Amino acid sequence: MRTDRLEAFSDGVIAIIITIFVLELPKPEGSTLHALHNVWPVLLSYVLSFIIIGIYWNNHHHMLRATQRINGIVLWANLFLLFWLSLFPFATGWMGENHFARVPTAIYGVVLLMAAIAYYLLQQTIIASEGENSTLKAAVGRDVKGKLSPVIYATSIGLAFVNKWLAIAGYVIVALMWLIPDRRLESRLQE
Repeated sequence: MRTDRLEAFSDGVIAIIITIFVLELPKPEGSTLHALHNVWPVLLSYVLSFIIIGIYWNNHHHMLRATQRINGIVLWANLFLLFWLSLFPFATGWMGENHFARVPTAIYGVVLLMAAIAYYLLQQTIIASEGENSTLKAAVGRDVKGKLSPVIYATSIGLAFVNKWLAIAGYVIVALMWLIPDRRLESRLQE
């Protein structure tokens, strides 16, 4: 099976997730800058989540462009990833609306961790399907960022109960690691 239907479906789900983000943004009560004071945590969590979803969308696109064919296991692995991405609006809203309280910030981290694990599993199922000589396997190599991200997320989940800002810093660090475009797949696709 080719990848275009899987990519189109995934793009649609991600577009819906982003739409839910936007629809759930609270409106400030009042017309002054002071009115933004009560909604800044929600806005901050929205910006972080929007960037993370954008990173997933971008990397998912490149991963599927490096994929020649998919099978049923890949389809299920992709659905597993989409499930965890679909929880972003819930976790983001809960964390932001509660001003980064410990439990919501930790749960946000659990969603981040599970999405990272799901992405890694999708990547591994594609590699298993296509073989060790696949374009994707050659492009990801040792996948240091892919293995380091869950470690930082897991550490940040624990830190959420000690200091919420350290947890948020961990989540931001992973986003910054992935925000810099990963040229491994792009360069392989141009060969």
